[in-house]
Amino acid sequence: MKLIVLACLAAVALSRPQKDSEAETILDERSDNGDGNFQYTFQTSNGISSSNTGTPGSEGQSNMQGSFSFPLPEGGVAEFTFVADENGYQPSSDLLPVAPPLPDHVHELLRIAEQQRAEGITFD
Repeated sequence: MKLIVLACLAAVALSRPQKDSEAETILDERSDNGDGNFQYTFQTSNGISSSNTGTPGSEGQSNMQGSFSFPLPEGGVAEFTFVADENGYQPSSDLLPVAPPLPDHVHELLRIAEQQRAEGITFD
């Protein structure tokens, strides 16, 4: 589900109207072996690009890894890489928010909780 949502967001971002001109496809390479292995790469004249490689997954899904980028309205380029497999969709980018590190006392509490579980202690 996360993959679908992110793909939709990327499609919206990639399809935004351009101020100067219509974008043209300048690179479009695709290959599909018919056995679940595939690859595609495309680029447009306005700086949008995407590249994905897919392989069959162990649970019947397609595992994919790739990247996409697009120009930002305020300048610069948004760049993302991702892996989508049995462990879900895992994007990576300097633009994605990152949670702050856990405080030291939380690590101690997690250690205590693990010790209690190992000792068979349960709480209602």
